Amino acid sequence: MPEQNTIFDSIRPYYDSEIPASIARMRTFEHIDDIAEFLKIEGGGDTLRKTLDQCHTVDDFQDKIMAAVVEHVLSNTSAGVEFTGLGYFAHGKKHLILANHRDIVLDPAIIQLILHRNHVTTTEIAVGDNLITSQFIEDVCRSNKMIKVTRSTSPREVYMSSMLLSKYIRCQVASQTSSIWIAQRNGRTKDGHDLTEQGLLKMVQMSGSGDFYADMCELDILPAAISYEFEPCDGLKARELFISRRHAYVKKEGEDLNSILTGMSGWKGRIRICFTEPILPSEVEYCAKFEKNERFLELGKIIDRQIHSAYYLWPNNYIAEAILAEREGREPVQRGRYSKAAQETFLSHMEEQLKPIVKEMVESKELGAEGKENVQKELEDIFLHIYANPLH
Repeated sequence: MPEQNTIFDSIRPYYDSEIPASIARMRTFEHIDDIAEFLKIEGGGDTLRKTLDQCHTVDDFQDKIMAAVVEHVLSNTSAGVEFTGLGYFAHGKKHLILANHRDIVLDPAIIQLILHRNHVTTTEIAVGDNLITSQFIEDVCRSNKMIKVTRSTSPREVYMSSMLLSKYIRCQVASQTSSIWIAQRNGRTKDGHDLTEQGLLKMVQMSGSGDFYADMCELDILPAAISYEFEPCDGLKARELFISRRHAYVKKEGEDLNSILTGMSGWKGRIRICFTEPILPSEVEYCAKFEKNERFLELGKIIDRQIHSAYYLWPNNYIAEAILAEREGREPVQRGRYSKAAQETFLSHMEEQLKPIVKEMVESKELGAEGKENVQKELEDIFLHIYANPLH
């Protein structure tokens, strides 16, 4: 995208010419030493500052900072990453990547790392501005090819920000300037059901000509699936779903940051990412035959089928389903092979994640009357469904 194009300045990633100023701000951040300690960087903040000083372009920042950070996280909190489908990026082909979303930061970060390791141009990443809570975070995000998605409650502001984002996505992908990653829904999937929101598909077409077939083909949508052996923030997700059953869930200040840090530091086991075949012109043509709203519904179904078929099912998914089936007196939806040791590991993990949440819920004045046994049982049920639902 030419640097003289200013209409996207409020949301686009930084240009190379803006990196030196961004680095200058980052290196003076008051918590830079704490970040170095969290990442266990030898030499602490001084080493991190010296590395930042070597970054003069976006590629430098992604190579020297982001790739190193994600490598560190994965080496300490996972049993490795496997992937398929890189061939769809052959010859520099650019796509709109629509992916399921399980972790706030790691989903796109791992995809970026895979592309970087394999000498494929990294994508730009759509991120909600609710996560950009300081100048430091904005500098890190926009230096790492992140697009700022404006969240708003005003209908007019929602329309204007959606149109701007839609135009930007189309500009980048249709011109074959950059691929763009965006989650298939607003926010992470918390209950294990990965479903594409029709509103998202409507948003990406807003900037088109009005010809559904031409507009969607121009974006060359590529569905992608990420699956973790141990779901990032599974305990926190169960907590949110538990509270949401009783009243509207309201996030506390700093809750997103806590989810980010928990997702980064928690054990994830094995991770698999699958880039699937881009949506075919014939599939878009099929959807175009439906009425306006129905065509988005049908396209969403096609995207969902590809994500679901590409989603890797781990022993934990089958274990959770088997436990639920036994508790509910029914046959499992699907049976899978797993060892007794794997089951014991999963049950220990569930107990460890839920123990502090059960304590919190029982001690809270609002929920304490329900009793520890009932709270424990309901939280376990929610937790198990998070893992079992991908089988349904």
